[in-house]
Amino acid sequence: MAPPRGDASAAAEEAMLAQLEKRPVCTILIIIAMQTEALPVVNKFQLVEDPNTVFPEGVPWVRYHGVYKDLNINLIWPGKDPSLGVDSVGTVSASLVTYASIQALQPDLIINAGTAGGFKRCGY
Repeated sequence: MAPPRGDASAAAEEAMLAQLEKRPVCTILIIIAMQTEALPVVNKFQLVEDPNTVFPEGVPWVRYHGVYKDLNINLIWPGKDPSLGVDSVGTVSASLVTYASIQALQPDLIINAGTAGGFKRCGY
């Protein structure tokens, strides 16, 4: 159980939150699990693949980045499973790549986008 907070602690926390609310959104992180879902966004915003990865060596994660209307856009795709050759989808992959991306890129806004594989069901 956490110790009770005094009024000074609560006031400091409120001041910090008020400051964060005034901070502009400059860096956006978009997480998309499947390559077929990521590429249209990459093309729309003319993002380029980062050859100098910000991620640990050996992970298949791919970062695309660029600037659109003064926003730094980072799109992360978890890549393909090296042994199976399919997109690395699922909760474990998503949580790992999201955590590492937040740590490396310090985004102001995070968007988790995708169709959860719904393209095939819709005939695309």
